[in-house]
Amino acid sequence: MACALVGRSRATHHRQANPKPKMYGPHPKAQHPAELTEAERAEILGVLTSPEYSDLSVAQVWARELDAGRYWCSERTMHRILAAHKLNGERRAQATHPPRKIPELVATGPNEVWSWDITKMRGPAKGSWYHAYVVLDIYSRCVVAWRVEAFEDGELAADLVAEAITEQGQAPGWLHADGGAAMTSKPLASLLTDMDVTRSHNRPRTSNDNPYSESQFKTMKYTPDYPERFASIGEARAWMNTFTYWYNHIHRHSGIGLHTPISVHTGTAEIIQDQRQQTLDAAYAAHPERFHRRPYPPRLPQRATINDPEARSPKTSQAHTSTPSLN
Repeated sequence: MACALVGRSRATHHRQANPKPKMYGPHPKAQHPAELTEAERAEILGVLTSPEYSDLSVAQVWARELDAGRYWCSERTMHRILAAHKLNGERRAQATHPPRKIPELVATGPNEVWSWDITKMRGPAKGSWYHAYVVLDIYSRCVVAWRVEAFEDGELAADLVAEAITEQGQAPGWLHADGGAAMTSKPLASLLTDMDVTRSHNRPRTSNDNPYSESQFKTMKYTPDYPERFASIGEARAWMNTFTYWYNHIHRHSGIGLHTPISVHTGTAEIIQDQRQQTLDAAYAAHPERFHRRPYPPRLPQRATINDPEARSPKTSQAHTSTPSLN
């Protein structure tokens, strides 16, 4: 009568007043008749971790025990036993590869840091290639030496660097390259040691560690007259000779204030810079209404860097973040 008066179901009232005991947790797994016992699993684990087998793979242990006339279980079950004890990683000693040092180079003038690399040029038939060796000064972007050969070789690389040093009259402080066979060859390493030149190399698979040579190769291969294929190595050398002259003496490089690499390399860019300023001053004096402010030519570079140490410094990064740019 009380349930009827309050509109409550009698079944709900009795179920909540007399709840059944709840069973928490998963139900125990039924054991398969063929399942290994704990003692057998412990014995197999002892075999796998024994000094004789501790550095061998599961397949090796399984096969050797089988050859000795002992069958414990399948290879898969051995893996499960190891996984249950968190021992299923690589069982052999592994080589460690510490992180490579990031190359950090700074040049404040010509012949301080050279960068060099080798690029392929298509030969007359599919699968045939010529190899262009190019040595570049990163401050002036000037090509200080080059050669085109049929193959890559450390002796040829050493001869090219020696030729560049002789022509420039001095050796650079640093020679930067990637980690190719010719770049790390003994003939080149011996030459650099004798010349007291410090070697620097890219990190593996990090093309940004050699940006100047990569950029120069792109300029080279994207010129309008770069051929699809070269008929002979003589033709490749003749084209490379013409291109290098254009690149050093005619091409105005955006990274060096739109000067030619040879003018920055030889120091005549300062004179050209003054002449440009005089021309702009004359134009400003004649028609100042055509300018928002007094014009200036693009600035000459003060330094060239590979992975600039100052930009990578935490203090410098914080300063750049907190101080707004005035340019």
